[in-house]
Amino acid sequence: MEARLNLFANPVAGKFARYLNSAGKVVSDSALPAATQELVKIRASQINGCGFCTDMHTKDAAHAGETATRLHLVAAWREAKVFTDAERAALELTEQGTRIADAAGGVTDEAWANAAKHYDEDQLAALVSLIALINAYNRVNVIVQLPAGDYQPGQFG
Repeated sequence: MEARLNLFANPVAGKFARYLNSAGKVVSDSALPAATQELVKIRASQINGCGFCTDMHTKDAAHAGETATRLHLVAAWREAKVFTDAERAALELTEQGTRIADAAGGVTDEAWANAAKHYDEDQLAALVSLIALINAYNRVNVIVQLPAGDYQPGQFG
């Protein structure tokens, strides 16, 4: 499988990616726990059908010490006992924020309040920014059909 557009060689795509990566640095440097950040990226990528990002973030999370059990259960987090209440709140906000077109009301007040119980204002800002950012990455990769499977942890870092 070949990508429709070589994002790594195209100057416009490269410049766009640098700006997205700069935005990502703000989030990765925030107080939002790194494990939560990876779970959010994985879940949004699963929902959006972005194989490249799902591959990347599951491998990065495993490389950082995340357990196989938790990685295998991200898609079924509601039924899994391996996530903290804070992670569950972040995953719910991720799902609702990723599926905003599917629900007339967007993100519910209940989901927001639950996340606000576990994260301070700066962490919430990072969480919202991360959900928006990973959705942008997912959309680019799904549109150009960037193939998955070859990513190596730390490849872009």
